[in-house]
Amino acid sequence: MRKCKIFVGSSHPELGRLVCERLGVEPAPCTLKKFSNGETSVQIGVSIRDEDVYIIQSGSPEINDHIMELLILISACRGGSANKITAVIPQFPYSKQSKMKKHRGAITARMLANLLVMAGADHVVSMDLHASQMQGFFTKPVDNLFGAPTLARWIRHNIPDWESAVVVSKNPGGTKRVTALADSLKINFAMIHTDRRRTQDGYARRKALKNSFRKNDDDDDEEEDNIVSEIQTARIVQGHVVNDDYPVSNGTSNGIKDNSDSLDKTSILDSDVLGGSYDAANSDDEDEPTSINQEKLITLVGDVKDKVAIILDDMIDKPSSFIAAAEHLRLNCGAKAVYVVGTHGVFSDLCLEELTNSKCIDKIVVTNTYPIGRERMEKYKSKLTVIDVSPIFAECIRRDHFGESISVLFDSLAAIE
Repeated sequence: MRKCKIFVGSSHPELGRLVCERLGVEPAPCTLKKFSNGETSVQIGVSIRDEDVYIIQSGSPEINDHIMELLILISACRGGSANKITAVIPQFPYSKQSKMKKHRGAITARMLANLLVMAGADHVVSMDLHASQMQGFFTKPVDNLFGAPTLARWIRHNIPDWESAVVVSKNPGGTKRVTALADSLKINFAMIHTDRRRTQDGYARRKALKNSFRKNDDDDDEEEDNIVSEIQTARIVQGHVVNDDYPVSNGTSNGIKDNSDSLDKTSILDSDVLGGSYDAANSDDEDEPTSINQEKLITLVGDVKDKVAIILDDMIDKPSSFIAAAEHLRLNCGAKAVYVVGTHGVFSDLCLEELTNSKCIDKIVVTNTYPIGRERMEKYKSKLTVIDVSPIFAECIRRDHFGESISVLFDSLAAIE
């Protein structure tokens, strides 16, 4: 690795150290500190003239400070006459804000892409961008590595009877990601849909439909069995699955008072922003509904009865949708085990604690693209498993430095076995 320097930012020093160990190099010396007024200061302690520079800086709980640190590091390397500057960002920050969800909103991911390019980045390496179309925000090359091969290898080695398991998407927006993993493992997949604008009339129609199936038991046994095995519905109240006998809130629907004499309920639901932005704000790939207090209808399309269900997503940051999906799979759909698998374990606030305390979740599997404190990992080691992806980034850096193709990192694990 001659004519190459690797700088490790302060957001995830452990991952940077593992990458450097894999490459057999020492992190380049630099001083990162803050002034008393909160300003960030960067001082590079080695010559980088005409060298390839790689800066490893991932997302973190103090994301805004670390973004500024990354930009200053890139600018300092550009001022030091580096030949090529590559920003290695395992978990790209602000990736969920890659589209305008409401009027007068900001596409923050595009703004961050512009900042990186303007600071002087010549190349960006990340893993499992929330939306792969984000690569179009950059005017420089972007390599979006995949965490699925690493997760697939863990599934094959650690889940009993994985050949009969089912990969589940907890929302329609993640279906493409789920089908890719299911195809690589050659197993089935399923999808969960949550209706966030459920009305009491809709609940009545669903109940009447189920009753009609029960009345026609004798005539249409086979048809009913197919319907029940392929589509399973349940109610979600306060973020948890309840049975049909659970009482509906008196005079309320979706947390909105029933005042049909003066106002139409549908107009109340859709009038938070004029112009139809309600759907944009709560699109299919949005992880969390606008309010956990709204009663919703959760539907599974697929069959997980007596099988292992693997709930897959790119990011695990809030717990309620995962817990609701796991409860539905275990309590109503007959899954014998539920694994929550994701690339980026962000675990905002009490997310990890709530996922661990859920009796319907057997295992939580993430990679180390996002920093998780050793104390938390030790505390929740009974359910939490963290997979090291530093070999992937180390091999990507090595191949990029020597001008080799990195397509093998997208296709298989042959290069990092």
